[in-house]
Amino acid sequence: MARKKLQRFAEIDKLPNVAQAGDLDIKEKIKKFVTDAPLVLELACGRGEYTTSMAKLFPDKQFIGIDIQGERIWYGAKEAKEQRLKNVLFLRIQVENLEEYFGKRSIDEIWITFPDPYPRKKQIKKRLTSPRFLQLYKDLLKKEGSVNLKTDDLNLFVYSKESTNDFGTKIIEEIEDIYKKRPKNKLLYIKTYFEKKHIRAKKTINYLKFKFK
Repeated sequence: MARKKLQRFAEIDKLPNVAQAGDLDIKEKIKKFVTDAPLVLELACGRGEYTTSMAKLFPDKQFIGIDIQGERIWYGAKEAKEQRLKNVLFLRIQVENLEEYFGKRSIDEIWITFPDPYPRKKQIKKRLTSPRFLQLYKDLLKKEGSVNLKTDDLNLFVYSKESTNDFGTKIIEEIEDIYKKRPKNKLLYIKTYFEKKHIRAKKTINYLKFKFK
């Protein structure tokens, strides 16, 4: 397993659709990729299933998957390359450093798919729906931009509703157990590697969409 990880890291360095913190040309790669098309970020993208799936569905938009785990990004970047998806880029960076790479009011939409719930109280600041991250999203999103959260963790789901409400956001949609409610939004049925594991474990999948006032 360790050998495979090393091989994937070596491949990531050569993949044209991946940019990594520490690369001298990372900002240049992003600038070259971004056009006037709507820009969507997937945070904590894991293997990038949402990034690549949405890119296929919406070829007129641009999608950037962001994660710090290089061995996970490898899967999405390889698939995007094999599928010849020109509207996909993967960034291996920390989410809290987004402002270093994107300007204010430059993002159209954000997806947060099955992030680490950080269940301990002392870890609250690390949750991707905590106030410091909400402020970050507010600064980066365009006026009508929105944030989508999909999670199997009910505590994180409840916390996120409370956190966004306290922050003064407008909740557009909230669904507890999407496979029971069966919403029409086809994007909610994209299944990630981790979501499939959660479903096998009989966990419910929850969804929250909000925007800033």
